[in-house]
Amino acid sequence: MSEVILFLMKCIYFMLPAYFANMAPVIVKRVNFLVYPVDLGREMNKKPLFGRNKTFRGLFFGILFAVIVSYLQFVGYKTGFSSGISFFSYNNWLVFGFLMGTGALAGDLVKSFFKRRIGINPGSKFIPFDQSDFVIGASIFIMPVFALTWNIFLTSLVLSFVLDILVNHAAFYLKIRSEKW
Repeated sequence: MSEVILFLMKCIYFMLPAYFANMAPVIVKRVNFLVYPVDLGREMNKKPLFGRNKTFRGLFFGILFAVIVSYLQFVGYKTGFSSGISFFSYNNWLVFGFLMGTGALAGDLVKSFFKRRIGINPGSKFIPFDQSDFVIGASIFIMPVFALTWNIFLTSLVLSFVLDILVNHAAFYLKIRSEKW
C-alpha cells in the first residue's frame, strides 16, 4: 500500500471518535433524554447563545459515542486488527475518546455561537465551517495527550470536508437526504 494512502487511512481512523461524536446528536434526536438546550435558553443581544437544537442529549451521546469508538480502536489495536492504521496504541482510550468527543462538540457549539451572532438560522448551511468545526475542536482538545502534527491536522481537515461532501451527495442520490449539502 502506498505511504500516502496509508497516511490518509490513518488520519480518517484517528478522527473516527470525532466523526461519531459529530453524528451522534442527529442519530439520537428522537431519544427523549436530556432534551434541554445547552445554553439553558440564555441569550446575548436578544439572540440565543447556541439555540435550542444544541442539547445536553447531544453532548451526552456525542461524548459516549466517541468513547465507545475509542475503546473499539483500543481493542482493534491490541488484537492487531487495526495496529497498521493507528498513530498510537490507544492505551489511554478513555481520555482520548472523551477529549475527541468533547472537543468535536465544543467546536460545533463555537460554530453555532457565531452562526447565531451573524443571523444564520439553526440547520442552515455555513460552509466550510459545518464540515470543519468538529475537527478543529477535537484537534485542540486532543493536543494535551497526543502530539498532533500540522500534517495530520491539515490532512484530517481536508479529508473531513471532502468526505462530508461525498457522504451527503451519496445520501441525496440514494434519496436518504432531500438536499446535497
